[in-house]
Amino acid sequence: MVETAGGGPGDGTAEVLDRPLPDGVRRRVVQIVSDGFGGLTVAELPAQLRQYARFTPTRRAKFAGNAMAAALETDPLFRQRIGEKLREAQPELAGALDSGSPPPAADPLDVAAAAYVLRPTGWVKLVTAAGEEAQRADAERADEENRAELERLREELDRAREQTRIDTERLRAELDAARKEADSLHRKLRAAHSDVKRGEAALRKRQGEIEAVRTEAQAQVSAAESETRRLKARLSEAEAALEATRRAAREGRSVEDMRVRLLLDTLLDATQGLRRELALPPVSVRPAETVDAVEPGRMTPKDIAARALSENDPAILDQLLALPQAHLLVDGYNVTKTGYPQMPLEKQRLRLLGQLSQLAAQTGAEVTCVFDGAELAAPVLLAPPRGVRVLFSKPGVTADELIRQIVRAEPPGRPVIVASTDREVADGVAKAGARPVASAMLLKRLS
Repeated sequence: MVETAGGGPGDGTAEVLDRPLPDGVRRRVVQIVSDGFGGLTVAELPAQLRQYARFTPTRRAKFAGNAMAAALETDPLFRQRIGEKLREAQPELAGALDSGSPPPAADPLDVAAAAYVLRPTGWVKLVTAAGEEAQRADAERADEENRAELERLREELDRAREQTRIDTERLRAELDAARKEADSLHRKLRAAHSDVKRGEAALRKRQGEIEAVRTEAQAQVSAAESETRRLKARLSEAEAALEATRRAAREGRSVEDMRVRLLLDTLLDATQGLRRELALPPVSVRPAETVDAVEPGRMTPKDIAARALSENDPAILDQLLALPQAHLLVDGYNVTKTGYPQMPLEKQRLRLLGQLSQLAAQTGAEVTCVFDGAELAAPVLLAPPRGVRVLFSKPGVTADELIRQIVRAEPPGRPVIVASTDREVADGVAKAGARPVASAMLLKRLS
């Protein structure tokens, strides 16, 4: 702001400020104008300032500062009226300026601002001196701040060096401990290998003994079967003799036939005694057990792997949502831009929320869908569907950050599932205890 001559040679208004008004002086000038503004009628105000007549001084200084400074510079009558209000408010300072001896204890910026408004003789020197004083004070303050910052940085450097030394010593100690532990593990591993070899040798020995016992048992079973067949033949003969004896008894045969019956009973008793003596085992294998099939609980690892779920199988999501108190968090735009990016954002949101509402009704799980508020030009008027909580991130906060905040807010141990393809989001929520799933899996489940 540069003032041009506007008075006679004996008036301070003839003096010219050949440099821009210092910022500190300018702020004080605007404050003086704002304070004196309220004491003027609307008719006494310049046309460009009348719209600010009802503003408070603080609000007026904030919104009309440039306009008031320009009017003060270009309108001598307005400057004269503001000067009169200043004389009424600060008569001692105005009188001192008129006499050419400003108060030594007064703030140089206040003196310069008052001189700029009142325009006493020598006001340009006062304004220039105030600007130089302000610049010198700013330079000293900046120098002091730089020295303090340098000292702080030096202290931080010393602390960092000390911390580095401590960390280095700790890491060396941990490395030595790890090396000792590795040596110990190597020794234990070698001992374990030796134990395994001895165990394998003992196992082979036991297997040989079992095979010998099995061969001997098979031989005994063969001998017992031969003896059983022989006894069965004798039993058949005895039964036939018994039947003949019965017929003879019925026909009144002689006592000799009764003696044959007694011999038959003796043979039967001998047969029972032989069965007990041989101790023949009961039959343990049934015909149905010889057929090759898979029984429950006896599936091979290959069968189990064939029946395992794929990482992209939506059935995994159903199993997770079936857990008690499960909470599904959905990265909204990440899912919609993966599944149907060609649609407008509004239709993407409506389609996804409708599908999530059906999923919530089917599973009974808590469902929260998070959208990035930075994608919006204005607040969204949206009625969330039943069973789905809809959240938008605040300005300056991304949807990813909001999802991580929600995961951290959940109690440890609650099953929380986060649907997002963003690797940074997946890694962050996994560290917090949640289970990340791909957006493609959720889209498959919804379709």
